[in-house]
Order: sequence, then structure tokens, then C-alpha cells
Amino acid sequence: MQGTSIIPLFIALPLAGALVIQLAARWHASAADWLANATMLALAILSFANVGTSGLYSMGGWPGPVGIDLRLDALASLLLIAINGVGFAAVLYGVPYMRRFTAIDKYYGLFLLMVTGMNGVVLAGDLFNLYVFLEIAAVSSFALVAFGGGHEELEASFRYAVLGTLSSTFILIGVALVYGITGTVNMAHIAVRAQETGMTPPLLLALGFFLCGFGLKAALVPFHAWLPDAHPSAPAPVSAMLSGVLIKAVGVYVLARLIFNVFVVGDAELQVLRWLGVLSMVLGGLLAVGQNDIKRLLAYSSISQVGFMVLGLGLATPLGVVGALFHLINHAAFKALLFLNAGTIEHATGTRNLDELGGLNKALPVTGATSMIGSLSIAGIPPLNGFWSKLIIVLACVEAGSYGFAAIAVIVSVVTLAYQLKMQRHAFFDALPEMAKAWAGEPKLMSAAVVLLAGACLALPLLLLNGLHSPWLIGAAGEALLAGRFGL
Repeated sequence: MQGTSIIPLFIALPLAGALVIQLAARWHASAADWLANATMLALAILSFANVGTSGLYSMGGWPGPVGIDLRLDALASLLLIAINGVGFAAVLYGVPYMRRFTAIDKYYGLFLLMVTGMNGVVLAGDLFNLYVFLEIAAVSSFALVAFGGGHEELEASFRYAVLGTLSSTFILIGVALVYGITGTVNMAHIAVRAQETGMTPPLLLALGFFLCGFGLKAALVPFHAWLPDAHPSAPAPVSAMLSGVLIKAVGVYVLARLIFNVFVVGDAELQVLRWLGVLSMVLGGLLAVGQNDIKRLLAYSSISQVGFMVLGLGLATPLGVVGALFHLINHAAFKALLFLNAGTIEHATGTRNLDELGGLNKALPVTGATSMIGSLSIAGIPPLNGFWSKLIIVLACVEAGSYGFAAIAVIVSVVTLAYQLKMQRHAFFDALPEMAKAWAGEPKLMSAAVVLLAGACLALPLLLLNGLHSPWLIGAAGEALLAGRFGL
């Protein structure tokens, strides 16, 4: 075991930062900006520094199942990079963007609590503490969606909170069932007992509750109703975190852990996962086509892209799992980029409506260039990162004999290209409106954040240097899932 002393820092640093910022902001107004950025930069550096390490940290020296275990493996490392990397870009972007709001220290406190919760979910070694960290992330995100305080934000936050509470209830019932059946909430111990007994009807029932609960967190169809309102209503840095990493960290990631590392699932359960993925791909893509609000278009697109990940996981083949995990980290980069660009457009023009925009390539050149990279990436245009992850998922479908799913994935990618080109044409290439003379420019820190994410979209294909089957970092994360029983 390596790096065990570092593991609790992923939880302690953002938690401490959230508290210190509240005190420091009373001393100097800009202290909150500096501390939040320093905290997220430190977390991002720690995430990259821990690539290739694994470890088990027992809180207070109490080993599981009595104590609280924090576990780090290749899959957890991958998620930590996505969470903290995108988180750093989001707080950097938020320095100028959030100046129009009051109580910035409260915003940064909630943001860092959300990061605390997501890091905790990824590292938790038992179901109960996973649930606790999930609730920290969820409650913080409810408040962040409502941060603007307007009618739209409050209504979206209320709907998000209601459905979020429903999903948490499903998850808590699942945890209670598993504890009643196995006598433990430690995931490594549950995995041992599930292998001994097989998937008995009570365990299948618990898995069904988990699928509903985490399906709501991941916004899988038919559990997606909250997302199109919540994500567009939030401030742009929050939208980037919600769509870029939150729905994966507390939804897709946990489903993958449970299905591959805790429960002993068969083809029937995986078939359900595959069909949920396909339905999400198709419905999310078709609903995105008709949107004129940029952020709603991107929100529906997130539903579709999560479908690609779940389809790859449902195939349960090495190639399918690699494709799903590669698309997960790719989506964190290009979707966060696109939401931040949407925020820049709204910040400069005062609108997100495509019918009221045009000519932004001239007014916002950095936003125009990086938005094109993000749009082509999400549509799967070579040689950008989204092309490779979608190609791997299509090849995995063909390899598994699921030719219909492969065809649907290609068609949905074409639909994605159609609505992304629509967004590009209306926002950046149409004639410049008369009101454009009054539009603001691009603040430097906002431009720096989107350039970082655009650079990630260009650089991520380098992970494939070892080949499509075993990309660097992602191949090890896939092996951690397919190894079976949870443990280190």
C-alpha cells in the first residue's frame, strides 16, 4: 500500500478551506478568491501526484468493518483528477464571473463542501459513509443552484431538492437492506458475502433501490426530469461542476462500483443497464435538438452523454469499460468547457437565447475558439478526445455482437454534431446584432480557465498511446472495476 497518509487530505483540505474562507473573508474581501483557488490548485496537484498509487486509510486507526475505511485505487484516482481538475478551472473562472453576486464567501464555502462530498464518495469504503458524503455534495449543490436567488433559480433548486431527496431515500433503503442481509456496510465485506451467497432476491431488491437512487443522481432516463432545470439555473461554474463531474461522481461512478465490485450481477442486470444507457443517449440527444437556450441544450446533452458511459459499462467487456471510463473523463473536460463558455456568453451579452445572439467570434474570440473545440469534441470529431472514447464504445458494441447498439451510438453522435453546429452557427457565425456594441469582453481569468479545459480536450487522446484496449491511467481504472470483488 502506498500513499495512505495522503488519502484523508482529499477530504480535509476542502472541508478546512470551506471553514477558513468564512473567517478570512471578514478580514479582506479578496481572501475568499485566493483561498478557494489555492485549495483547488492543491487538490488538483495532489490528484495528479497520486496517479498510480493505491492505499487503504483507516480513520482513527480502527480497521473495517468497525472503523471507517478510505480506499484509493486506479478508478478512484481517475475520478479525483476529474473532480479536482475541473474544480480548479471552475473556481478560477468564478473569480470575475461571481462578482455580480453577493456573499461570495458563502459561494466558495458551498463549492468546497460540494468538492468535499464528491471526493468522499469516491474514496469511501463503506456504504453508510458513502451516503453521508453523497448528502454533503447534494445539499451543497441544492444551495448552489439557488445561489442567484431569482425565481427561476429557486424553483429549479426546489425541484432538484425534492427529486434529490427521493433518490437519497432509495439509496438509504438500499443501504438498510444490505446491512440487514449481510450484517455490514463495509463494501469489501459485502462483496465477500455476496460472492458466497450469490444474488439472492433481497440483494436484487437492494440493487434495484440503488439503481433507482443512483440513476436519479446520474440523470439517466427515466430519472432525468430534474437536470434540465437545475443545471441551466445555476451560476456557470456550478453548472460546469454539476454536468462535468457531479452526476458522474455520485451517479455513474457509484453504480459502476456496486455492479462490478460489490454485487455479483448477471447478464439480466447488465441488460437493464445497457437499455437505460441507450434510452438516455437517444432521448437526451433528441430533446437537445429543439433547445434555443444554450445551457438547456447542454443540460439535455449531458443526459445523452451519460447514456454512452452507461452503455459501455453495461457491456461489461474490457473494451466497453475502458470506453465508458474514457468518455467519463472526456465529458468532464468538454462539458465543463461548454458550460463555462455559455457563462461567458451570458456574462458578456446578458442572454443565453440563441435567437438573440450572433457574431460572437469577433466579440469573444477566445470563447469562440474554445467553444468550437468543445463542440467538436462532444460530437466525436477526430482527432479530439470525444472521438476516441465514442469509437471505443462503438467497437465494444461490435465486439459484443450488439450491432444495433453500435448503430444507435453512431446515429446519436451525428445528432450531437447537428445540435452543436446549430449552437455554433447561431451564437458565433450569424450576423452580429446591433446591440453588440454594448457587449462586455472576456475577463482574463475566465479565458484562462476555458483555455485550460480546451487544452485538456486536445491532450487527452495522448492517454491512448498504449493502444485502445489499455490507455494509460484509464486501463488501470478499468482493471480495478473488472477485477471483481472490492478490496485492495
